[in-house]
Amino acid sequence: MSEQPTPEEAVPTPARPSVDPRGPRFAAWLTTAVLLVVLFTGWWPLLAAQAVVFALGAFAGLRFSPYAALFRALVAPRLAPTDEREDAAPVRFAQGVGFGFAVLGSLGYALGVTGLGVVATAFALAAAFLNAAFGFCLGCEAYLLINRLSIKQRKVGTAR
Repeated sequence: MSEQPTPEEAVPTPARPSVDPRGPRFAAWLTTAVLLVVLFTGWWPLLAAQAVVFALGAFAGLRFSPYAALFRALVAPRLAPTDEREDAAPVRFAQGVGFGFAVLGSLGYALGVTGLGVVATAFALAAAFLNAAFGFCLGCEAYLLINRLSIKQRKVGTAR
């Protein structure tokens, strides 16, 4: 049985920033390309640069991500306006997860533990490709699941 998200999980409000969902999908395509280059070349400084991109989106805010800036400047003006918006929090969480994998991969490559670098990069690539090609944000879904579980846990704790 699939549960519907609670209003606080699903509806962006002025206090909760929202984003045009086409922006993160554009970023996922760029991320996919970068991670493919890293896997084929093993050039870990590019993975470290991708970690910085992830960090900016996750910790400074999506509007500070270089890929978001490219989307706003080059892509969005060529698209029809949309009223569709999604909560930025799950996307930022996904960027944080990507940051973790990119840092782990960079360390693996830099320290000569190539297998770790390849596996961490491949996990990040799989998640980025799912978002880019199919609009399925694995990190976003993890965020919603964690949020849902924490809400249930709070309800159970207050019911006692």
